[in-house]
Amino acid sequence: MHIKNVEFIKSAVKPDQYPPAELPEVAFVGRSNVGKSSLINLLVNRKNLVRTSNTPGRTQLINFFSVNSDSFMLVDLPGYGFAKVPLDVKKQWGPMMTAYLSKRETLRGVVLILDVRRVPSQEDIQMLDLLRAHDIPPIMVITKCDKVSKNERKRQAQIISKTMQVQESEFLFFSALSREGIDGIWGALEPLVNTPQSV
Repeated sequence: MHIKNVEFIKSAVKPDQYPPAELPEVAFVGRSNVGKSSLINLLVNRKNLVRTSNTPGRTQLINFFSVNSDSFMLVDLPGYGFAKVPLDVKKQWGPMMTAYLSKRETLRGVVLILDVRRVPSQEDIQMLDLLRAHDIPPIMVITKCDKVSKNERKRQAQIISKTMQVQESEFLFFSALSREGIDGIWGALEPLVNTPQSV
């Protein structure tokens, strides 16, 4: 995928605040501090399109970005599972995420991001169940692969596979440091957004 331009469109909480449902969309979701911002920024080749933060749970809105002059939309969903986020904010996340995932007719797929060093949480499992319930194709990306050895990656992949009850072959591995995995992730995303690959 050749990224020519990316533009922030708007942030939203409720469906009536979303941009018009005119373009195919792919969304990104994962536990707080899973490396979602770094992944998005590297995919679109922008250093600070999505803010990375040392404070997990900072993204509390649904953020919409137009890619390649309105070819498709990239959607950054709030991270979940960070204990220090205020309870009232946490209570908003569930309905906000469910409304988007269940009602957004232009949503073609969701990148579900998991940390190679962590056992998936109950929220990760619930997110996968929610995607399946609404027939949304999950693209499962395991991040921070530069943080572990190849043997440890294999062991962790087996644990994540068993916990999420999916085949290891469904995983794509990513490292923000080495840029491993970018081509593979775009290879999974491009058919969903029907964007011809630029040469």
